Amino acid sequence: MISTILITIHVIVCIALIMIVLLQTGKGAGMGAAFGGGSSQTLFGSTGASTFLSKATTVVVIVFMLTSLGLAYISSHRIGDSVVMEQPESPLPVKPAK
Repeated sequence: MISTILITIHVIVCIALIMIVLLQTGKGAGMGAAFGGGSSQTLFGSTGASTFLSKATTVVVIVFMLTSLGLAYISSHRIGDSVVMEQPESPLPVKPAK
């Protein structure tokens, strides 16, 4: 029951993380401006104040890490869900050695 809820949350967080990362502008977006474009952004300089998307990324990544750790813990402590190999019964009777 708990693993189903955790997997559902994990999948939703994965999709949200992909969407948030794709919505952000890259660090290389200001590269053209760094070579004489007159922009305030520099190529490897400070990025300024953090935006809503960067804060959302941080929160979603933390939730992603926690659900990943939770799923790993649950899957490593499962009891009774593994395949049990039993010795097959011999179809012929075994004769004792003389």
